[in-house]
Amino acid sequence: MTRTAPAPTTPRFPLPASDLHALGFRRSQIDRLVALIERHIAEGRYPGCQIALARHGKLALYRSFGNAVTAGTPRPADDDTLWLLYSNTKVVTAVALWVLAERGLFSFSDRIADHVPEFARHAKGDITVLQTITHQAGFPNAVVGPAAWADHKTLREVVCDFALEWTPGSRVHYHGTSAHWALGVLIEAVTGKDFRDVIRETVLEPLGLGQELFVGLPEAEFGRAADMHEPTPDGKAMRPLADNNTAAWRASGAPGAAGYGTARAMAALYQMMLQGGELAGTRILGPRTLGYAIRNHTGDRVDEFMGMPMHRGLGPHLRGTTANVRGLGGFAPPTAFGHGGVGTSYCWGDPESGVSFAYLTNNRIPDPWHSRRLDLVSNLVHAAILPL
Repeated sequence: MTRTAPAPTTPRFPLPASDLHALGFRRSQIDRLVALIERHIAEGRYPGCQIALARHGKLALYRSFGNAVTAGTPRPADDDTLWLLYSNTKVVTAVALWVLAERGLFSFSDRIADHVPEFARHAKGDITVLQTITHQAGFPNAVVGPAAWADHKTLREVVCDFALEWTPGSRVHYHGTSAHWALGVLIEAVTGKDFRDVIRETVLEPLGLGQELFVGLPEAEFGRAADMHEPTPDGKAMRPLADNNTAAWRASGAPGAAGYGTARAMAALYQMMLQGGELAGTRILGPRTLGYAIRNHTGDRVDEFMGMPMHRGLGPHLRGTTANVRGLGGFAPPTAFGHGGVGTSYCWGDPESGVSFAYLTNNRIPDPWHSRRLDLVSNLVHAAILPL
């Protein structure tokens, strides 16, 4: 499938800068967050980090820490550094799907096979778009290999050949990348265009994020991307995570795992959702579409991969009222919503306060440490929010 070249754009950022005091944040709490991140970097937990905090369409804080190592060369992380988003990418892809559904190209109650007939192979004919995006499709461990990343005819064949592991709709079980590869094929089927171009044209460029958020990283931007790392086997150091630093991975735009962006771009994307589908005067969605998408579609059913209810919406998940939920922080109100990136990051929005927050790092650390630090990081921010 031929891609369209991105049109030259003049960089602009849609959130005007403000400050913590003016936007109703307790500086002492944010100082604690900064100290925590600086301690993590000093301890060798991750080379670098970037955070952004926004409220009511304004940017309260945007800060980079440590190093963004590129091709083995450390350099200070800065405002232009791009971070691998991992599964935060799912929300970016989801927003494009919301736009396409709002335009009438498909319904979330449709079967994927209604638009991609050969997807019906191996008893998948009745799987709906909603089941797929809420991790109920039944093929969580299906794999799309590198040979299909750049060849989208092959990608369609691979996705349509996925085999079921259990009856669709009978379980909630996180689909790490498989569901969103299927959704990428759906986007291409209903638009006739490369899903990466559709995401850029329907979401990123209209919102003014085309220079800071990418699903399918252009080669010209590779130099901005921080390499991803992982702990060494003894846990005492870090090493490059080779598979996720290749040119093929960066260009693939894996729609559930390979986005790249800045923290302020992710905070801005969530501001759009908090403001009913509009950002800096540009509307891409209607409030009722968002109300449908950012709704708990799985109740308190346990996500068998996560080991807890995740209150899945059509992209983000919600805090809800269960004892805990991964990533959003225990202090979050029930309506708060967001998503994480495996072992590295988390981004969220809070409708009660109008606050959005993004936390991105470049070392993929396993649980239990990862989930514990996300809860601590998010709770420090929640505790900083004052009434306005």
